[in-house]
Amino acid sequence: MDLRQEKYQALRDCLRHLGSVAVAFSGGVDSTFLLWTAHDVLGNQAVAVTASSCSFPERERREAADFCGSHGISQVICPSEELDIEGFRQNPPDRCYLCKRELFGKICAIAQERGLNAVIEGSNVDDEGDYRPGMRAVRELGVVSPLRQAGLTKDDIRLLSKELGLPTWDKPSFACLASRFVYGETITEEKLRMVDRAEQLLLELGFRQVRVRIHGTIARIELQPEDFPKLLAEDTRRLVYDRLKSYGFTYVALDLLGYRTGSMNETLSAQDRRNNDA
Repeated sequence: MDLRQEKYQALRDCLRHLGSVAVAFSGGVDSTFLLWTAHDVLGNQAVAVTASSCSFPERERREAADFCGSHGISQVICPSEELDIEGFRQNPPDRCYLCKRELFGKICAIAQERGLNAVIEGSNVDDEGDYRPGMRAVRELGVVSPLRQAGLTKDDIRLLSKELGLPTWDKPSFACLASRFVYGETITEEKLRMVDRAEQLLLELGFRQVRVRIHGTIARIELQPEDFPKLLAEDTRRLVYDRLKSYGFTYVALDLLGYRTGSMNETLSAQDRRNNDA
């Protein structure tokens, strides 16, 4: 057995030990792999819980529901309107903590109502090196992170997902739409819709890994650098500009460094990171 398979066996052993779980399920690469494995190990003692809010695009909700339906997995939709959380709209550096504390609190309540032993979530080993204040909520609420416990990396999860035939094995990374806002800028329903529509347009044009970061009414587009020529082709460039203007953006810019996770964190000081990881 190679190391990756050993990790996968450790994951299955962890889930078997838990006995019954509520899985925080977004439909992304990690949570899909975790849910599928939990369902394979525990059957109907693994329940998916998916948040429903304006920062979670409809396309992601549909994909999550379709996956559960096609595999016979029980799914609970959990209304979780982040904009109602005190302080969230102001978009402080610990915004993710405020959101995760609220959401995981609700999932814990669902687990308790259903008599499930644990709440589990899909962070992996690679997430430990990034600024993720939401992990503080995971620790505080006793949420279990089986992928990290098993030592699984993002590459491990993608390769194992491919071997298992999961459709998400090569799905682009995704994070909630609130992560597109520069810290300190007020998050509104209108601006969330602007970002959602802009990213949906780019996806429909065939770009796979996209982010539209919002700075006031400026859209900063992040793409894989190899996709720059496609965006800059005259017809596509003009179409994207005109559409984003119609959505409410004043200016449209292309980030020359390209797509990277957590680019909004680049403005945070080391002290900010320490304060909010505590």
